[in-house]
Amino acid sequence: MNSSTVKQLGKVLDFIEQNPDENITIEKVAAIGNYSPYHFHRLFKAYTGETILEFSNRKRLEKIAALLIRDKKLTISELVFRYGFSDNAALTKAFKKRYGISPSAFRKLSSSQYDKVKQSKNGQTFEGLESYICRIETLKNKMMNTKITIQPIEPLHIVAVNHIGVDNLDAAFTTIINWSVENEGIDPQKMEVIRIYHDSFKITAPEKVRMEIGVRINREVKPEAGIFYRLLEPGECITGDFEMDPQDFEKAWSYLYIMMNENGYTPTEALPFEIIRNNYKEHPEKKIIVTLYIPVKRKQ
Repeated sequence: MNSSTVKQLGKVLDFIEQNPDENITIEKVAAIGNYSPYHFHRLFKAYTGETILEFSNRKRLEKIAALLIRDKKLTISELVFRYGFSDNAALTKAFKKRYGISPSAFRKLSSSQYDKVKQSKNGQTFEGLESYICRIETLKNKMMNTKITIQPIEPLHIVAVNHIGVDNLDAAFTTIINWSVENEGIDPQKMEVIRIYHDSFKITAPEKVRMEIGVRINREVKPEAGIFYRLLEPGECITGDFEMDPQDFEKAWSYLYIMMNENGYTPTEALPFEIIRNNYKEHPEKKIIVTLYIPVKRKQ
């Protein structure tokens, strides 16, 4: 798939994610991508592995699942209205089809605001309370020396590529790093590589998680085919500085969400991201030096 097509598909993904209450039709999103409905349907399925309707419905239900975990005050009726379902019954039917239980039961089963969804034969379910508590205490003990701050973050100029899933991530990193060196003259030794998460591995299957892989630059630039420019405006964030093994990313993110919750904050609608500050292959212990960021606001 050529880079121009990928760029247009990225616009459509952004539109769907930012308009969860919209009645998404193939005609509407094909127009955004400047394609005929017939051809765009095939391109979208090839890129995401889902039809437009499947993708749109999954995103809505995953956003609802996340809200059920972290916001105990939201009513099911409010979620119905916010995410464009016709009534409570329609939402419950769609939610049960994906998660195997009703939204109300899902909320009751979640043992914590930031528990982890895992795969099971019947879909995605929550681990038990005892297991959760054990995991949290282990994380706290292992990462208790991590520097945690809560502060406003200045806007960041970024060039990036879109990527879906965990396969071929190295190729995405290589593409944007090489572009930044060749077009912006950035020293690879001083480069800040950024990964922005559109989905959470807690709720979304790994092969469907959408990310932006980018590099921080110092100005706005005109995008090229396959490369786009973004001004990231995270606002106030809780941040954590880690030096860790590559396989510990999930633990680090879980720890930061725990610290956020215990400090009386909740996530905003802004996307979480990380800034990778070294090439772990060049580290004497093969460790990654990274700062994780969660845009937050005070709990009400």
